[in-house]
Amino acid sequence: MSTVAFTKGDFEAAITADNSFVLVDFWAEWCGPCRQFGPIFERVSDKHPDITFAKVDTDAEQELSAMAGIKSIPTLMMFRDGVLLFNQAGAAPESALEDIIAQARGLDMNAVRAELDAMSAEHDPGTNA
Repeated sequence: MSTVAFTKGDFEAAITADNSFVLVDFWAEWCGPCRQFGPIFERVSDKHPDITFAKVDTDAEQELSAMAGIKSIPTLMMFRDGVLLFNQAGAAPESALEDIIAQARGLDMNAVRAELDAMSAEHDPGTNA
Protein backbone atom coordinates (compact mmCIF):
# COMPACT_ATOMS: atom_id res chain seq x y z
CA MET A 1 0.00 0.00 0.00
CA SER A 2 1.36 3.40 -0.82
CA THR A 3 1.15 6.31 1.55
CA VAL A 4 -1.80 8.67 1.78
CA ALA A 5 -1.81 12.38 2.57
CA PHE A 6 -3.64 13.33 5.75
CA THR A 7 -5.37 16.59 6.45
CA LYS A 8 -6.82 17.69 9.76
CA GLY A 9 -10.17 16.22 8.67
CA ASP A 10 -8.71 12.78 7.88
CA PHE A 11 -6.47 12.46 10.90
CA GLU A 12 -8.84 11.91 13.81
CA ALA A 13 -11.22 9.65 11.89
CA ALA A 14 -8.35 7.45 10.72
CA ILE A 15 -6.59 7.04 14.05
CA THR A 16 -9.77 6.35 16.04
CA ALA A 17 -11.38 3.89 13.62
CA ASP A 18 -12.00 0.37 14.93
CA ASN A 19 -9.02 -1.91 14.37
CA SER A 20 -6.97 0.98 13.03
CA PHE A 21 -3.21 0.74 12.70
CA VAL A 22 -1.77 4.01 11.43
CA LEU A 23 1.76 5.35 11.00
CA VAL A 24 1.99 9.08 10.38
CA ASP A 25 5.05 10.85 9.02
CA PHE A 26 5.02 14.59 9.73
CA TRP A 27 7.31 16.16 7.14
CA ALA A 28 8.00 19.17 4.88
CA GLU A 29 9.32 19.43 1.34
CA TRP A 30 12.25 21.67 2.34
CA CYS A 31 13.45 19.26 5.07
CA GLY A 32 16.49 17.21 4.01
CA PRO A 33 16.06 14.41 6.58
CA CYS A 34 12.36 14.24 5.62
CA ARG A 35 13.28 13.70 1.96
CA GLN A 36 15.75 10.97 2.99
CA PHE A 37 13.16 9.22 5.18
CA GLY A 38 10.37 9.42 2.56
CA PRO A 39 11.56 6.48 0.39
CA ILE A 40 12.06 4.31 3.50
CA PHE A 41 8.51 5.09 4.65
CA GLU A 42 7.20 4.21 1.16
CA ARG A 43 9.13 0.91 0.98
CA VAL A 44 7.93 -0.19 4.40
CA SER A 45 4.35 0.78 3.50
CA ASP A 46 4.51 -1.64 0.55
CA LYS A 47 5.36 -4.49 2.95
CA HIS A 48 2.44 -3.82 5.30
CA PRO A 49 -0.78 -3.38 3.30
CA ASP A 50 -2.89 -3.77 6.45
CA ILE A 51 -1.41 -0.60 7.99
CA THR A 52 -2.31 2.93 6.92
CA PHE A 53 0.86 4.89 6.18
CA ALA A 54 0.04 8.58 6.11
CA LYS A 55 2.05 11.72 5.53
CA VAL A 56 1.23 15.15 6.93
CA ASP A 57 2.82 18.12 5.21
CA THR A 58 3.54 20.38 8.19
CA ASP A 59 3.56 23.49 6.00
CA ALA A 60 0.14 22.77 4.50
CA GLU A 61 -1.35 21.40 7.73
CA GLN A 62 -0.02 23.83 10.33
CA GLU A 63 -3.06 23.55 12.61
CA LEU A 64 -2.89 19.73 12.66
CA SER A 65 0.87 19.86 13.26
CA ALA A 66 0.37 22.22 16.19
CA MET A 67 -2.41 20.03 17.63
CA ALA A 68 -0.06 17.02 17.38
CA GLY A 69 2.68 18.95 19.17
CA ILE A 70 5.16 18.69 16.31
CA LYS A 71 8.32 20.59 17.22
CA SER A 72 10.78 19.08 14.72
CA ILE A 73 10.53 17.04 11.56
CA PRO A 74 10.44 14.40 10.49
CA THR A 75 8.33 13.07 13.35
CA LEU A 76 6.84 9.60 13.25
CA MET A 77 3.70 8.73 15.20
CA MET A 78 2.10 5.30 15.43
CA PHE A 79 -1.47 4.73 16.52
CA ARG A 80 -3.19 1.42 17.04
CA ASP A 81 -6.88 1.24 17.92
CA GLY A 82 -6.84 4.94 18.79
CA VAL A 83 -3.87 4.65 21.17
CA LEU A 84 -0.65 6.55 20.52
CA LEU A 85 2.06 3.90 20.81
CA PHE A 86 5.06 5.72 19.36
CA ASN A 87 6.03 9.36 18.90
CA GLN A 88 9.58 10.24 17.95
CA ALA A 89 11.29 12.97 15.99
CA GLY A 90 14.02 12.04 13.55
CA ALA A 91 14.37 9.78 10.55
CA ALA A 92 14.51 6.07 11.35
CA PRO A 93 16.43 3.48 9.35
CA GLU A 94 14.28 0.86 7.65
CA SER A 95 15.26 -1.87 10.13
CA ALA A 96 14.24 0.30 13.09
CA LEU A 97 10.89 1.12 11.48
CA GLU A 98 10.25 -2.57 10.87
CA ASP A 99 11.15 -3.32 14.51
CA ILE A 100 8.74 -0.64 15.78
CA ILE A 101 5.96 -2.15 13.68
CA ALA A 102 6.74 -5.68 14.90
CA GLN A 103 6.64 -4.53 18.51
CA ALA A 104 3.30 -2.77 17.98
CA ARG A 105 1.84 -5.86 16.29
CA GLY A 106 2.84 -7.94 19.31
CA LEU A 107 0.97 -5.80 21.81
CA ASP A 108 -2.23 -7.00 23.49
CA MET A 109 -4.28 -3.83 23.00
CA ASN A 110 -6.82 -4.84 25.66
CA ALA A 111 -3.97 -4.97 28.17
CA VAL A 112 -2.62 -1.63 26.91
CA ARG A 113 -6.04 0.02 27.31
CA ALA A 114 -6.47 -1.49 30.79
CA GLU A 115 -3.07 -0.12 31.80
CA LEU A 116 -3.91 3.32 30.41
CA ASP A 117 -7.25 3.29 32.25
CA ALA A 118 -5.50 2.35 35.50
CA MET A 119 -2.92 5.12 35.04
CA SER A 120 -5.67 7.62 34.26
CA ALA A 121 -7.64 6.62 37.37
CA GLU A 122 -4.48 6.92 39.45
CA HIS A 123 -3.89 10.48 38.28
CA ASP A 124 -7.51 11.65 38.25
CA PRO A 125 -8.26 13.49 41.50
CA GLY A 126 -11.98 12.92 40.98
CA THR A 127 -11.75 9.15 41.52
CA ASN A 128 -11.52 7.16 44.71
CA ALA A 129 -8.62 5.08 43.44
